[in-house]
Order: sequence, then structure tokens, then C-alpha cells
Amino acid sequence: MSVVAKKLWCVHKALVLFITPLLFSPLLVTLPEKEGRCLYVVVLMATFWCSEALPLAITAMLPICLFPTLGIIPSQKLCPQYFLETNFLFLSGLVLASSIEEWGLHRRIALKVLTVVGVKPAWLILGMMTTSSFLSMWLSNTATTAMMLPIANAILETLFGDLESLKRKCMPHAPEDCKRDVARGPSIKMRSLPSVASEKQKLSLEGSGAAAEENDARTAEEMRSESEYQMSVWKGFLVCIPYAASIGGTATLTGTAPNLILIGQLKSYFPECDLINFGSWFAFAFPLMLVFLLLGWLWIAFLHGGLRARSKQQQRAEEEARARALVEEDYRKLGPLNFAEGAVSFFFTAYAVLLFTRDPKFVTGWSALFKKGYVSDAVTGVIIVSVLFFFPSQKPSLSWWLDPKASNAPYVPLLSWKKAQEAVPWNIILLLGGGFAMAQACEESGLASWMGGHLRPLAKVPPAAAMMLITAFVACFTEFASNTATIIIFLPVIAELAFHASVNPLYFMIPATVGSSYAFMLPVATPPNSIAFASGHLLVKDMVKTGFVMNILGLLSVALAINTWGLAMFQLDAYPDWARPLNRSAAYMSNATL
Repeated sequence: MSVVAKKLWCVHKALVLFITPLLFSPLLVTLPEKEGRCLYVVVLMATFWCSEALPLAITAMLPICLFPTLGIIPSQKLCPQYFLETNFLFLSGLVLASSIEEWGLHRRIALKVLTVVGVKPAWLILGMMTTSSFLSMWLSNTATTAMMLPIANAILETLFGDLESLKRKCMPHAPEDCKRDVARGPSIKMRSLPSVASEKQKLSLEGSGAAAEENDARTAEEMRSESEYQMSVWKGFLVCIPYAASIGGTATLTGTAPNLILIGQLKSYFPECDLINFGSWFAFAFPLMLVFLLLGWLWIAFLHGGLRARSKQQQRAEEEARARALVEEDYRKLGPLNFAEGAVSFFFTAYAVLLFTRDPKFVTGWSALFKKGYVSDAVTGVIIVSVLFFFPSQKPSLSWWLDPKASNAPYVPLLSWKKAQEAVPWNIILLLGGGFAMAQACEESGLASWMGGHLRPLAKVPPAAAMMLITAFVACFTEFASNTATIIIFLPVIAELAFHASVNPLYFMIPATVGSSYAFMLPVATPPNSIAFASGHLLVKDMVKTGFVMNILGLLSVALAINTWGLAMFQLDAYPDWARPLNRSAAYMSNATL
């Protein structure tokens, strides 16, 4: 039996591709024609996305094959959805992030923050979370985690010594979970981190061996207790970085793909809705990020020892002094800010300021200088990143023109197209396009209004309770599926539910979008979680124990934000006029299908 199971597992993706179309084929004949065909494609794509039977980007292109051939929407209307202005905004953010990584500015920021917050475990966890969240507002969550984890490991090795030695010390008298850590560590077979070794080489680890020396005067019980504490702190560092990266990505529109999916689907369903842009989203989501980050830090620091009072203050002070010296020395090795780093910092600041002030809603933005509706966030982003491809990376000098012996090598711009092309995850661009194409088809076929009609009983639930249920459901679903795929699937349904409940659609859609990034319990939930787990020093139960409470704290933080400053910012206490065109269309489609 085990042999058959192994054989089936080897071909399970092919089986999913073959069985799923047959399994859901009754949808084509049991439902209204266009709605049934559209739902059939949506279910196929949802299954393929969740099972990863096909690469996510290939599944995202299935609408081009299936929607026109099933007579749902012509390809001329479908294909442009794959490169809307939202995609250009996302692309500009990715290109800017690649220039930051190219010149090492992200590393300078990370080390500077760590020199400021200090090296006590609780403050180090706060520093790691603050840095990771800030970087992931602009860089990808995955890149942020891959860069921060080696820095954290090097600091921890200075504080506590080599991790394998630490595991051996806690093994003889440690509880069962510590023993299993030792057994599990070497057996982990997940994708490796190519950047870890090189990052560690950049950090000075001289003197790390001194942290491994134990005081002979300490009893076995004290040594065991100390080893348990150090293992707990180490785990706290490993989980806080990916969690903070996921939280930070929600603070800006370009920080994570679901935020852009929300913008794209709002423009598709509610063309007159102009409440959300880079500035207004930042004004709402950044305070939410700070609240959740503070609550998450308190929980992680409490659970993993950072806030506990410890004995042996003299020894701990020596360890912390070594760690502080390590961070400060590594920061000094970076040297003064060079011309390229300064230029990238300037354009990075300009990018953020121009996007924030284009149309912040509470004051008149600079877009008022141009024809109304012509200049969007995408225009701003592309203008800034275009400059990176010709702005010099070395300070221009008049003496170069006057010196015949000076080098005549071509100048190097801040960013080359080759580097940008390598850094941009084009599969995410296609995934965004697939989401917009699906939303367009759901609207054209009437599927969204048909599904909304069947959700009318939920309209009787109080809006605040419905919002909490929706956010919790999306957060749980995204533990097993891509957050981008999750929000693509559910946003059209959530919009229709808001219509039938006579609730401002943003009251449901914004929390659901943010909640799709709050996946903390499982290693497979997000790439940052997978990277931390791939280190081999975490068990699944470590992430579940920490992540379950993080999910609850995230849900409460979103509820607080949407019912306080979000309510005032987006006028969520009344049903808006910009949503009424959908109402007329939805009412028409509902009557047509009766």
C-alpha cells in the first residue's frame, strides 16, 4: 500500500490536472450558462493555485485560454487586464528595490537600526522587527527575510555561541521539545539560502567562541535553564523577522501584491471610487502596521524570553558588549555613505514623498497642477525609476573632461536593465494580471452578482461581526494558499456581499486584503515563513504556537483600525454614491437570471 501511495504522490500534480476538470464539469450544465462557465474556470484556477499543480504564473494565464473559448469575454477585452497601470506601479516599486539592493543600502539601514536599539534580547527583537517591516514596505518580503536572517544569526552566535553546541548543552536534561530540536535540525531538507554564507562572511565573528565558554561554578540546573532560555531567544529571532516582513508589506500599496489587487478590482467594479491611492493607503495602513508591530513584539518577546528577568547580569553584560561591538564594527566597515548610496537614498525618498503627496485627500496634492485624472501613482513611479537607468553611480567631475589621461570607460548608471530584469519577479506581474482578468470575467458574466445573491443570508449579520468573520476566514485560507490567489478569489464575492448588506464595500474589502497577508502559523503559508523554517532550527509547532496568537492580534488590530481612523478616512459609515453603478448593474443581472 505504501508503494502505491508513493507512486500516486509522484504524479499527484498530473492527477489534479486531469481529475479537477472532470470533477467540476457538472457546473457547466447545472448553473445558468455564462455564470456556470465562469464559475467552472474560477474553481479550476483556485484548485490549481492551491495545489500548485501548475506554476502560479501559468495558472494566471488560463483566463486567456478559457474565457474566450467558453464565450464568456472576448480576448480583446481580457488581455489588456494583464498590464494595467496598477502593474506599472508594482513594477516601479520592484525596480527601485533592485537598485537599493544593488548598492547595499538596505544593509546599511539594517545595521544602523541595530546600533540604535541596542543588543538586549527584547530590544534586538524590536530592532529586527522594525528594520524588517520598514524594508519590506519597499523591498519584497522574501528578499527582506533572506537578508535579515543571516545578520540575526551572526549576532546570536556572538551572544550565545554556536547553535549546534547550544543544542548539545540543552540535550541531556532538556525537555522533549529541545531534544527533538537536536534530532530534527540536521534532517531538515528544504531549499537552502544562497545568501546566508556570504552575508555571514561579511559579519565579523571573531570572539564568537568566547560566548560558548561556561562558568564552571554554575550548577547543571543553571546551565540547563540558561540553554533553554538561549534556544527560546534564538527561535524568537527566527520567527520575528518573517512575521515583521509580512506585517510591513501591508503598509504601502507596493509592499505586497494583494494591496494592488484591491486597487485593480476597485477600478474594475467601482470606477468612480478614488478614495484609495498610495498616500491615503499609507495614512491608513502605516499606523495599523505600528500597532500590530508593537503587539507582535510584546507577544514574541514575552513568549521567547526577551522580556524575562535573567540572572548572571555580569556575564550577560559581557555577551551584550561583544554583540554590540560586532554590530558597530560591521557598520564601520561599510564606510561613509558613497555617492551611489546617497543618490539611491534621494530617489527613494523622492519616490515615497511624491507618491504620498500626489493626492493625499486631506490636502490638495501636486497632481492638481495637471489635467484631472491624467497623472496617477503609476506615472509617478515610472518617472522616478526611469531616472535610475541614466543617473551616474559616481560623482561627476569637471576635471575628468580636462584630464587627457583620465579613464575613458563608459560611466555606470545607478541601475542596469540586466540587473532590473533579474530582480523583478515577472511571475507576480502575470499573477496580478490573472487576478484582474478573473475579476473582469466575473463582472461581465454576472457571476459575482449571482454569488452575491446566494450570500443574502449573511447580510443579516451585523457589519462589524461580518467584517471580523470575513477577515478571519481569509487569514485562515491564506495559510494554505498564496495570499495573492486568495484575495483574487474572494474580493469579487466580498464586494457583492457588501452590496446585499448595504455596507460600504471598503468596510469589508480593506480588512480582507490586509488579512490575506497575516499568515503566521505554517511554514508553507508565505515564502518568508519557509525561509525561516528552512534554517532547520524551528519545528512546525513553534510557528503554530507563536503564529496563532499573532493571527488573533492581527485580526484585533485590523478591527481597531477600520472602526476608528479608517471609518473617518474612507467615510465607511454610509453607503457611497460611487458604489451605486454596481447596484444598478447587479440588480439588472439578478433580475435577468430569475
